[in-house]
Amino acid sequence: MTGFSTLFYKEMLRFYKVAFQTVLAPVVMALLYLVVFASAFKTRADVLPGVAYVAFLVPGLMMMSMIQNAFANSSSSLIQSKIAGNLIFILLSPLSTLEFFLAFVGASVARAMIVAAGIYLAAMFFIAVPVSHPFYLLAFAFLGSATLGALGVIAGIWAERFDQLAGFQNFVVMPLSFLSGVFYSLRALPPFWRTVSRANPLLYMIDGFRYGFFGVSDVSPLVSLGIVFGFFVGVSALALILLARGYRLRN
Repeated sequence: MTGFSTLFYKEMLRFYKVAFQTVLAPVVMALLYLVVFASAFKTRADVLPGVAYVAFLVPGLMMMSMIQNAFANSSSSLIQSKIAGNLIFILLSPLSTLEFFLAFVGASVARAMIVAAGIYLAAMFFIAVPVSHPFYLLAFAFLGSATLGALGVIAGIWAERFDQLAGFQNFVVMPLSFLSGVFYSLRALPPFWRTVSRANPLLYMIDGFRYGFFGVSDVSPLVSLGIVFGFFVGVSALALILLARGYRLRN
């Protein structure tokens, strides 16, 4: 496991060295969303039964930040290594495909968890958000960030330029994360858009993660957990296949 631990340590150092950008900036951005939306909708009725709108926002902002930062961590690391030409040194090392994958995804999960913890602690100055179901909270946090970390590996493998990676993030990850129930409840949507929203896998990540706090959700947490786990397995399998074949990595 020496190769895995070394690569994992390298990926951890990569975002730690610029923590102001990779950790503090997402926390500040989430707090800005919280302040703006809480001020604009402070008289809004409860979105979920017994849950104030300000409290409702906190888990959604946490998971949205985890999703975006987990994706950004693995994808940006791969594309930078490809363009700089130093990816060859990782590929030449006696690392298995699984070790390569776990190191990149593990670092993505770590960054996402740190960002989420920072948002939660900062949000406590605005409103207390107790945890009702720690198991679901941790399960959805881990699976959600690991899934997007694996998706970031796929995007980093596929992209050959920074603009391609930016397009993937701006036209796929960002819309799916914003339209996944961060700022609204599924039950508040018209029937047509409620059906469309159910096709978004990120919806189940946020809804299940929110259930971990409040014990209330739009979808059964077991159903959400199954869907998120299935999505994680599918994305991870595709990433491992691409890594094993060296797609756009060995040229």
